[in-house]
Amino acid sequence: MSNEISELYAQLLGQTARISWAEIMPYFAKGMVLWVASDQDLVAVAELIINDDKKKVSALMQQKALLNLQDQQALDFQQRDPELWAVVIAPWVLVQERQATTTH
Repeated sequence: MSNEISELYAQLLGQTARISWAEIMPYFAKGMVLWVASDQDLVAVAELIINDDKKKVSALMQQKALLNLQDQQALDFQQRDPELWAVVIAPWVLVQERQATTTH
């Protein structure tokens, strides 16, 4: 397997950014937010969606690693205001919570 990244992956990586829950809320209200589990590569998941890789996307959904953001999770994000990263794959906004890192 090659360690090289695709041109699409590099482009998506450049479009990935930190975002606040307040900025995501309008898209959530429209049902346009997909949650990506923190153990997944956010950009790689976006690439699968763009490439219409139904088999792999379906597998992620069955594993609950890619889901429509649910009300309970949205409420949790609103209360905690965690560090979120997002990439837009129109019409979807893929969002992922990143674990805070500590330095000692």
